[in-house]
Amino acid sequence: MRLSDVTTLRLGGPAREVVEATTTEELVAAVADADAAGTPVLLVAGGSNLVVSDEGFDGRVVLVRTSGDVVDQDLCSGATVTVSAGESWDGLVARAVEQEWIGIEALAGIPGSVGATPIQNVGAYGQEVAQSIIRVRTWDRRERAIRTLTADECRFGYRTSRFKAEPGRHVVLDVAFQLRLGSLGAPVAYAELARTLGIEVGERAPSAQVREAVLALRRGKGMVLDTADHDTWSAGSFFTNPVLATGAADDLPDDAPRFAQPDGTIKTSAAWLISHAGFDRGHGTGEVSLSTKHALALTNRGSATTAELLELAREVRAGVAARFGIELEPEPNLVGCAL
Repeated sequence: MRLSDVTTLRLGGPAREVVEATTTEELVAAVADADAAGTPVLLVAGGSNLVVSDEGFDGRVVLVRTSGDVVDQDLCSGATVTVSAGESWDGLVARAVEQEWIGIEALAGIPGSVGATPIQNVGAYGQEVAQSIIRVRTWDRRERAIRTLTADECRFGYRTSRFKAEPGRHVVLDVAFQLRLGSLGAPVAYAELARTLGIEVGERAPSAQVREAVLALRRGKGMVLDTADHDTWSAGSFFTNPVLATGAADDLPDDAPRFAQPDGTIKTSAAWLISHAGFDRGHGTGEVSLSTKHALALTNRGSATTAELLELAREVRAGVAARFGIELEPEPNLVGCAL
């Protein structure tokens, strides 16, 4: 099997060995047995956050195909929903809206699996999974034991967590979410989404309307998977939004976006930096380019190589550094390659 068959970028060379895990027991065994044999392991579920080298992966690729959930719901505490790692994230959001579970409706359209969401604390349009996750059950490869981590123990931050800080140590088995009940979504915290809904920031709208508005916004940016649309042959946002100390943020142009963070730092927009460093949507040559809909996505136009994609990423990162003195950090997991 080639990794290009199971990644949303449709890039990546061959895998030496592939194991499909459909149960938690199979998932733990596939990883534990490989570890005992000294075989490298690559976990792949939705494949939406992976950039794999053209040489592929010389080890065991474990396809996470676990499924199922457990729901504990009452009018007082809401719904506690424990979901297997291999379940579709967008499928869970759709179900939450249908069941009137509130708190993840603005995260519609994000590709990938439930198990991937706590790793980088997936977020969009003013929500992030850290707001709803209450615990994550994992296989700890260092301790060779199943561990359940509370939300505090997950050490969530902007697009990060202890899982990202300890790469490869924890295999997510399932994730438990605490969701409120009701037909109105959580207060809308993102200005663009509020405008689309025709409300003010902080007001609420029916969760079904929030989901549809988010999906429409994401489609307009090429961020909803579509086989026929090469703008969606990507790993989503390729760079994270930089978080700057106050002094560094003061050096930005006056019109650069600034979002104050609780710890006193300032977050700015990677997409704004890229476009104002001279990289327009669609910039690129041959089979790779920035998306024609959103400057933050690097796309495969049909028959690209990972080497070509990384060359474009380096060009963009160097241009932003030269113009603004800020080095962008990649968001996807780079496997067998580097910037």
